[in-house]
Amino acid sequence: MPEDLERAKVVAARYAVEHHVRPGLRLALGTGSTAAQAVRAIAERFPNGKFDCVATSRATEELAKELRVPVRPLRGDDRFDLMLDGADEVTPALDMTKGGGGALLREKLLARLSASVVIMVDPSKLVGALGERASLPVEVVPFGRPVLERELAAEGYRVRLRVGPNGRPYVTDNGNEILDLSPREPVRDPPEAAAAIRGHTGVVETGIFAGMADLVIVGYPDGRVEERRPEHPRRA
Repeated sequence: MPEDLERAKVVAARYAVEHHVRPGLRLALGTGSTAAQAVRAIAERFPNGKFDCVATSRATEELAKELRVPVRPLRGDDRFDLMLDGADEVTPALDMTKGGGGALLREKLLARLSASVVIMVDPSKLVGALGERASLPVEVVPFGRPVLERELAAEGYRVRLRVGPNGRPYVTDNGNEILDLSPREPVRDPPEAAAAIRGHTGVVETGIFAGMADLVIVGYPDGRVEERRPEHPRRA
């Protein structure tokens, strides 16, 4: 990754923690390189801070424990004050593509349990429409994956099975696989596209996050920060 984009991620994460995190909050911790920077910023800014945190992946949980940020398993009655996460794409309407880190199902679940969802990105993630620069991740049941590959390809998507470093299918923390879909043209109606994909038996969840962000923080390599809020705030 270019050094300037990595610096922009750090700027966004540090700003989010400085302006939106305080000890005692119930936090949902996202997954990916920018979310990891936020965990590092929390540990640095609040070395003795008391938080109630749930992570969206084993990778984030391991990082948090290493940095002594308290994390625990999800409970049935959980609600969170704040979720900090990154995104692969963000549109002007703040619809997002997520799941590059493989945690899209858990990220979507915790986002829906959070009073405020704060997304941190570098400027390369800003797009006019979803699917312009990143694929649309779809978590699928392994047994049905061959059928889903055929069905989604018939709908016009270029379908790619995500593979891990060992060359085998990437397996999520939930034991599922991921198909990365490239649409023939950018997605103009994210909720409709997500609903259509979820309509296939064997699809667990999509990486299309429509209307779920309360604030997007864009960090720039020179230290500047931009806040973007939705025109129509989501309902809690």
